[in-house]
Amino acid sequence: MGDAEQAIIKIAQGLGAVDPDQWNACANPEGEPHNPFLSHAFLHSLEESGSATRRTGWMPYHILLEDPAGGYAGCIPMYLKSHSRGEYVFDHGWADAFERAGGNYYPKLQVSVPFTPATGPRLLTKKGPGREATEEQLIAAAIEVARRTGVSSLHFTFLPERQWKTLGEHGLLLRNDQQFHWVNHDYKTFDDFLGDLSSRKRKMIRKEREKALSNGVEVEWVTGSDLTEAHWDAFYEFYMDTGQRKWGSPYLTREFFSLINERMPEDTLLVMAKRNGRMIAGALNFIGSDVLFGRNWGAIEHHPFLHFECCYYQAIDFAITRGLKRVEAGAQGEHKLARGYLPTKTYSAHWIENESFAAAVSEYLERERAHVEHGIEILSEYSPFRRGDATDIQEDDF
Repeated sequence: MGDAEQAIIKIAQGLGAVDPDQWNACANPEGEPHNPFLSHAFLHSLEESGSATRRTGWMPYHILLEDPAGGYAGCIPMYLKSHSRGEYVFDHGWADAFERAGGNYYPKLQVSVPFTPATGPRLLTKKGPGREATEEQLIAAAIEVARRTGVSSLHFTFLPERQWKTLGEHGLLLRNDQQFHWVNHDYKTFDDFLGDLSSRKRKMIRKEREKALSNGVEVEWVTGSDLTEAHWDAFYEFYMDTGQRKWGSPYLTREFFSLINERMPEDTLLVMAKRNGRMIAGALNFIGSDVLFGRNWGAIEHHPFLHFECCYYQAIDFAITRGLKRVEAGAQGEHKLARGYLPTKTYSAHWIENESFAAAVSEYLERERAHVEHGIEILSEYSPFRRGDATDIQEDDF
């Protein structure tokens, strides 16, 4: 990277005009863990499909740090937001308080992957010396853009812990939450995993899997060149049915699924359930180099425990088969604990322009971080892994 004075900061209001190879060299440097959500293909598909656009309240506002030597030294996936939907780190209370005090919370700037509560770098830099300096330039650029744009706030969500700490050192407010992740302890089979559980949880999972696949239900993995538009037609029907009942307005368009099928099929896994030859349910996952990311689920028939089978147990099975290190099963869901997914801390960082409001939020976050820490400690006491059945949670506790 050249001298800081020579670096050129640009804003890209869409990835269509951004060179994919240059973006990917920062987002997924060769030789480092691959995160499919940061790829040009995924983010561009969100925009081109109409899922993440100005119209939907996700106006692309990506930061590009041009290197005088050529190409990009770094970049940030950023959006100008007119609401707080589709983020999974909830600041609706902050918005309400700020606006009751006479301020305008929106628009704000959001550094994230839209509709995707998955951990990954947000300060994207090329591999090589000077990365920390480039990250500092990206942080300074993001804050400067926030000031010049006149937004109330700037939010980095689902960060890796190291970047979270770096942002804290630059004065951003630090926040924690939790998800439930499954960790692969070098298992060779699903039964190896079950062998690490308490006997009662082991029996429970076996019963759930058996019931899920009763009534003639079959499950298959579909990825790569085996994915067809017929699969996406079926999955979109599931997604819309479940999404409309859960959120009222599903985020992803049908075109999005066709675009990722065209651009990144090897990074995509559909777990599809069939009965009498008809597809009735499915779970969408994305495949990283060492992580399986569970994203969306939908069904048009209800069968007991089929959700658990497709979203949790099949994901574990696939991760073991592929040798992946863990499964991130998405936001929330304490029912995942009894199925081998343990509480895991998540990280976000926040810049707020108004000093008095920032001070109030800072006090709140200090209490919230302690609450999250305590909650994880309590939930960890109910781990399904073998320590004696006396500490197990009852099946209907969640």
